[in-house]
Amino acid sequence: MSLRTLVSNWLRRRFPRQPLGRRGERAAARYLRRRGYKIIARGDRSKCGELDLIAVDGKTIVFVEVKTRDCRESVHPADAVDAAKQRRLTRLAVGFLKRHGLLEHPSRFDVVAVTWPDGARRPAIEHFPNAFDAVGRQETFS
Repeated sequence: MSLRTLVSNWLRRRFPRQPLGRRGERAAARYLRRRGYKIIARGDRSKCGELDLIAVDGKTIVFVEVKTRDCRESVHPADAVDAAKQRRLTRLAVGFLKRHGLLEHPSRFDVVAVTWPDGARRPAIEHFPNAFDAVGRQETFS
């Protein structure tokens, strides 16, 4: 490891600009906007949890789960979206659609995996459109 990387890592730990997850969500939002998505909500909270990003792609409402890791972690960020997380996200999405009278609109779930390489200013971003189907005993989810 180079001296520059060591210093950069030390500075990042000692003086974090913002939490890693928040940086990842901002990077994911920028990435999606560049691809034509319109971000309509960030960090939508309810008593069951939080939806990271809600976007519109054409006429489809997209619920985006952002998973951020630094490169030292061996597990791929998208692997953290397991069956329990998918059920929770489905409940949150249905709640959002109900609150806003949008149940008849087409919707889907995307996952954006953000990995910050050591010493890099920009992350590696992987986008998984339509990453999973609605899970659980929810109402119809188009």
